[in-house]
Amino acid sequence: MSVGLLAVVDDILSAALKASAKAAGVVIDDAAVTPQYVQGITPARELPVVGKIALGSLVNKFVIIIPVALLLTAFAPQVLPFLLIVGGTYLCFEGAEKVLEWFGIQHGHEDESARDEKKLVWGAVRTDLILSTEIMLISLASLDKGLDIWMTLGILAVIAVIMTGVVYGAVALLVKIDDIGLKMAKSSEQRVRHTGTRIVRSMPAVFRFISVLGTVAMLWVGGHLVLVNLAEVGVPFGADILHGIEHALHDLGPVIVWIGDTLFSAIAGLVVGLVIVGIVLGIGRMLGKRPSFHEGEETPSSAH
Repeated sequence: MSVGLLAVVDDILSAALKASAKAAGVVIDDAAVTPQYVQGITPARELPVVGKIALGSLVNKFVIIIPVALLLTAFAPQVLPFLLIVGGTYLCFEGAEKVLEWFGIQHGHEDESARDEKKLVWGAVRTDLILSTEIMLISLASLDKGLDIWMTLGILAVIAVIMTGVVYGAVALLVKIDDIGLKMAKSSEQRVRHTGTRIVRSMPAVFRFISVLGTVAMLWVGGHLVLVNLAEVGVPFGADILHGIEHALHDLGPVIVWIGDTLFSAIAGLVVGLVIVGIVLGIGRMLGKRPSFHEGEETPSSAH
């Protein structure tokens, strides 16, 4: 009996690792997006906040995503593309909002550094829900169709734990690496001290890069979700262009194909996001508010 159990566990782990590899791109995106939510809080609260977001991610996966995905796959698979379109559109909106903030335009959101911890965690967990949904659905789609429900559930559970550990372990390292650099800078050994000083000095640029990468990741993943799933529900225009780009770049190698795919998806995501931001701004103006500039101060329409 123990041999049979070990064989089942081995099958689950092997299938989980194989399926996880196909979702690696979204895992990287998730790890790039999350550090933005930790910026602006005190160093002592960074790891606790990352821990809360990781716990929220596990809740997303085990309480919402896995049960809903299994139920919909079994009884209403036609609903899944619509849910992914909604999730992708939300990511596009978040990404476009970030791009507008680069140019000093906000639409009444408070600056993230001024958020209280509860709102910060909630925002990160909400974004994680969409990224985790794609991770789990990509993994689910890559599993063998003949698996029974319990084997499928076991594999998805292992994937959920592995992915959460990888993503938030990487995030924790990113947000604390400056503290590691500070400790190294105080070392009595000159080489270690110089390395630590370089780490500390480079971190502002690293976090700026991560912020940009996280925004592009939102637009790329969101745009790709919208394009691919619109095709699933009978609107193939965007996906056809995407496939045309992939076909045209095929002879140049997989890296160039990936870059072309990513670039078009991100541009499409930005367009979708700007449309949604425009709708939100229009509604805001109808309610008596205008977008604000630079300082993030909200400007009521009565301020004229």
